[in-house]
Amino acid sequence: MGLDDFVNTYGADCKLRYGKRLKKLTIDAKFTCPNRDGTLGKGGCTFCNVASFNSQQGEFHTIATQLDTAKINIKANDRISRTHSDEQYIAYFQAYTSTYEEYQQLKDKYDQAIADTQIVALHIGTRPDCVPDEVLDLLVSYQQTGIDVWLELGLQTANDTTLKLINRGHNFAAYADTVKRARARGLKVCCHLILGLPRETLDDYISSLQSVLATGVDGIKLHPLHIVEGSTMAKQWRYQGMKLLDLTEYAEAAAKLIRLTPKNVIFHRVTAYAKKPLLLAPDWCGYRWEGIVAITQQLALHGGQGSEIP
Repeated sequence: MGLDDFVNTYGADCKLRYGKRLKKLTIDAKFTCPNRDGTLGKGGCTFCNVASFNSQQGEFHTIATQLDTAKINIKANDRISRTHSDEQYIAYFQAYTSTYEEYQQLKDKYDQAIADTQIVALHIGTRPDCVPDEVLDLLVSYQQTGIDVWLELGLQTANDTTLKLINRGHNFAAYADTVKRARARGLKVCCHLILGLPRETLDDYISSLQSVLATGVDGIKLHPLHIVEGSTMAKQWRYQGMKLLDLTEYAEAAAKLIRLTPKNVIFHRVTAYAKKPLLLAPDWCGYRWEGIVAITQQLALHGGQGSEIP
């Protein structure tokens, strides 16, 4: 049995609505972040890799070129011999804060993505304090044309003390405000949560989940804290040491949160991985499937999504 047997996953949801899983095409539109450019602060969040998302590094390729290149890579890695002319894709604006730009520039970039007729979904990753009403209205306009729009908000934790510790630059109230405005417009919200942040325990993870659910949410992404080269945490890990979750600890915690989540909430992700040499620790995050398998085993033993809701 696989993860879909125990969790309402985004892949399974796509199969119901489209008859197949959608492939995600990640776009780097060279956005920046108010936590780096001095508007809110400098240096960014302590877990973030500065170099890998530096908008000043590397040659910029048009969004159309990025989409075409991503499709070619997917085809090259596809182990099943089939035609791809009828494939449908997600355009995912991931790098940095993908709503942090002048309105017309934002619209131009989003328009370029959905101009590709194979794009049926638009996922916008951003900070909860960088989503003005005019941007929400723009996303609604795409949704009204039939594009499946998801607003992905990087909350990471609902604990304001932890948010300050990791130099996040916003509080939970900012997240709650954006969620309220987005969902009032009929936009779907996916919340990102990190398990294993400094000084947090399972009780903190559960408290964050409960706050997110109480505010209202349509999707969740769970991530383990992992240390990457170029981050502030990398320096702390090297010189002071940091307690990181091992695979069993993470799988048990993630499975617990899944069991406490109503079945209508869609899990877009239950773990994450990074490649070496960018990844410094923990080693298990360097393997794509280890976390999924471990979480699935926990769910098979103790119950699937929604099974522990009071």
